[in-house]
Amino acid sequence: MQSNPVLEAFGNAKTAINNNSSRFGKFVEIQFDKKGRISGAAIRTYLLERSRVCQISDPERNYHCFYLLCAAPPEEIEKYKLGNPKSFHYLNQSNCYELVGVSDAQEYVATRRAMDVVGINEKEQDAIFRVVAAILHLGNINFEKDEDIDSALVKDEQSLFHLHMTAELLMCDPLSLEDALCKRVMVTPEEIIKKSLDPHAAAVSRDGLAKTIYSRLFDWLVDKINVSIGQDPSSKCLIGILDIYGFESFKANSFEQFCINFTNEKLQQHFNQHVFKMEQEEYAKEEINWNYVEFVDNQDVLDLIEKKPGGIIALLDEACMFPKSTHETFAQKLYQKFQDHKRFIKPKLTRSDFTIAHYAGEVQYQSDQFLDKNKYYVVAEHQDLLSASKCSFIVGLFPPLSEESAKSSKFSSICSRFKIQLQQLMDILNSTEPHYIRCVKPNNLLKPATFDNINVIQQLRSGGVLEVIRIKCAGYPAHRTFSEFLIRFGILAPEILKGKYEEKVACKWILEKMELKGYLMGKTKLFLRAEQMAELDAKKARLLRNSARVIQRQIRTYTTRKDYIILRKSSIHIQSHWRGKLARELYKYKRKEVAAVKIQKNLRRQLARRAYTGIRISALVVQTGFRAMAARKDFRFREQTKAATIIQACWRCQRVVSYYKKLKKASVISQSRWRGRMVKNSEAATIIQAYWRRYRAVSYYKKLKKASAISQCTWRRRTAGKDHSNVKMAIRETGSDEEENHKLEKQVEELRCFLPSEKHLKMDLEEEKAQEIDMSRFSLQTSPNKVDKTNALPLEEHYAVLRTIEVHPAVIEISTPISDTEKVENLNAEVKKLKALLLSEKQRADNFERTHAEVCKLSEKRRKKLEETERRVYQLQASLNKMLYSMSDQFAELKMILYASSNSNSTSVPIKTDVQTDVASDNSDASSSDSDFTFPAPALNAVDFSSPDPNSFQLIVQDLSTTEISGSENGDNRGAFDDYF
Repeated sequence: MQSNPVLEAFGNAKTAINNNSSRFGKFVEIQFDKKGRISGAAIRTYLLERSRVCQISDPERNYHCFYLLCAAPPEEIEKYKLGNPKSFHYLNQSNCYELVGVSDAQEYVATRRAMDVVGINEKEQDAIFRVVAAILHLGNINFEKDEDIDSALVKDEQSLFHLHMTAELLMCDPLSLEDALCKRVMVTPEEIIKKSLDPHAAAVSRDGLAKTIYSRLFDWLVDKINVSIGQDPSSKCLIGILDIYGFESFKANSFEQFCINFTNEKLQQHFNQHVFKMEQEEYAKEEINWNYVEFVDNQDVLDLIEKKPGGIIALLDEACMFPKSTHETFAQKLYQKFQDHKRFIKPKLTRSDFTIAHYAGEVQYQSDQFLDKNKYYVVAEHQDLLSASKCSFIVGLFPPLSEESAKSSKFSSICSRFKIQLQQLMDILNSTEPHYIRCVKPNNLLKPATFDNINVIQQLRSGGVLEVIRIKCAGYPAHRTFSEFLIRFGILAPEILKGKYEEKVACKWILEKMELKGYLMGKTKLFLRAEQMAELDAKKARLLRNSARVIQRQIRTYTTRKDYIILRKSSIHIQSHWRGKLARELYKYKRKEVAAVKIQKNLRRQLARRAYTGIRISALVVQTGFRAMAARKDFRFREQTKAATIIQACWRCQRVVSYYKKLKKASVISQSRWRGRMVKNSEAATIIQAYWRRYRAVSYYKKLKKASAISQCTWRRRTAGKDHSNVKMAIRETGSDEEENHKLEKQVEELRCFLPSEKHLKMDLEEEKAQEIDMSRFSLQTSPNKVDKTNALPLEEHYAVLRTIEVHPAVIEISTPISDTEKVENLNAEVKKLKALLLSEKQRADNFERTHAEVCKLSEKRRKKLEETERRVYQLQASLNKMLYSMSDQFAELKMILYASSNSNSTSVPIKTDVQTDVASDNSDASSSDSDFTFPAPALNAVDFSSPDPNSFQLIVQDLSTTEISGSENGDNRGAFDDYF
């Protein structure tokens, strides 16, 4: 099976009507031993289309292997220097390079895999594809005419490149290859003559070499596959499958179509002999009365083609043996020889074409290339070139020939070789029992379920199928021996088979029982018409169908009864289980029902109890509501009985309130006057506070300045002590006391020089501080409202003093007597004193810090208290404004009342106002003591409200009116309250 991809790759090609047409005949033999077991197999090939290697027509393709190699992996293409198929002469003669739905790259891999399976190793595969690549490069070698002599030369650099590539792939000498293509060696008895070929002859030589190499390669592949499969030479039994090209008729038909149609004529004759002649011979052998049926016999066409010495093949071989013969002379010979032959037709408008009336129809052949394609000989120069190759594979394709075989094989005809092969094939077919399979192509579009009726009829006619149908319908297509007929149709009459009758008589009675007529009975066989055989088969089928129905009915009855019994037992078993399940379910249901009843009883009891409790609570609520309603009714009654008392109380209260308001107005007037005097006193208090704060800040500043001077002295003393100890250590180590004393004296002198500047700086600071105090005093006098700034002044002065001390530290004069040992002792004593002073100063500094923290806290508390006081002042002012707005209306009403009372009491005696003024002053004092200025109601008993003194009321009103009048006479129109605001 894996040999098929290999043979298809190297032997199949695309034609005008088939994308994978076999261009060779293949006969596959399956060999059997005496026991009927497969013992071997072999493949025989016939007439490979060699001319397709060099010449193709559009839209056909060359053999598949060329395109597969061009689609190989990149490393393979680089190895063989290949490229696009369009760049090779043997492939670009047609515009078709790819097949629809077929990947050449995948097919290349599949072909390689198939070669591995059939036993072709990697080295041999590489040699095979090198030969294929060499053929492609060989086709691109072009020739041109030499200027001096009539000889051929390689045309250009590109042709020279392909020449070298061909020589490299074939492993031969490039110059020898060029000589083999462009020259011929003629051996005469006297000398050996080397003749140069013209460009056309060189191209023919090139194509001949390509065809020879490819045909030898194909034969090697077939032999390799046969060796891999394994043959059985002693086998006597075989089954053969012949796969060969069918009848071809194109617009342009050449030598290949002539050979193919000749093969089909031979096969058609074999078919006629097997079907028609053998059929008639069998009728005659059985001695039946049958009329002879005429059929088309193609023996005359075969005589026209292969008859010796006057056949077309013989004339073609004769023309090929003469060097000066052309296709035109060959055509003229055919016209002269077969002008009266009924199968040979000369076209009218051509000089070299001829037409043959084949059994399948007329085919017109073009004889242009018949002579070139029929020549099959190996040029001695080609043979010698390839025999001397360094590649063992190519040497195996062209083994060296002996002198006798070389002379005898100088010329050989393709037709004669093909004729011999075809005769061998016919001998094999005649020795076997053939069975025919006619392959019909439904359409040329390669589409499924589409039939071209004209094309299909032409194929059936070409294959002789229509003629066979005609012959069969005219005769008795069904013929069976008596025993075969009884075995096949004895079932139609079983009673006849039971009796011991002769076979012929039994067959006759069966036919009479079936009421058939028109049949014939021979000696050993029975001949029936096609419709009779079909009728008997239909009756037999009907009988068998009825019998089958009876058998099926019985079997179905049996199986149905058996299934019924099984189902009945199963149903009983299921019913028992189901009833048990139902009983269990019923028990569960009843059990649940009892439980539900209990649950419902308890639930209803609970619901009833809950309803009773709710009703009881509702009754209590209703009773409580009714009792409350009765109580409220009783309370309302009591309230109504006390209404008079309440009204009297309200009336008395109203009178007291009005009296209270009048007293309140009088007290407000007095309070406003008193507060006016108090505001003037508050300014003096602010000035006193400013002086006190200034004094406190100055004293705090002096304390801080003194503490900073002490801390600086202490720090310098410490540093001096450290320096002194360091000096002593240095004196001890180095002994240079005088130098250290000199340094100390120098430092003391520097401190003394710096002391006056520090004193002047201190005096300047004190003067600046006095100026600042004067400025603060002036600011306190001019703006008493700047209380916050005055409070913050000590802190600012404190921070200013600290910054001044940091910038200009105080320098304390230290007098140190300059002497040697006494100076050191004095310095040590002073250091100790300074240490003690430093400790005391540290304690004082800590005390000052604590005092400062307490003072800061106290000032913060006072500041907060002052802010709270200011806030309350603001609230007091807002409440007084509101009170003034409300009292303005009351004053208007009061003026009206006073005016009316003055008119009514114009004759009354003036009343002294000393008592009322004292009372008002007392009230104002009492009210001023309240920070929120709320006026408490007078504590009067009910008797006072019930019987007020009208004279006192007149006195208060008269006092207020006289006060207002006196104020108006003084020119203050806004009243006494406006004096404060």
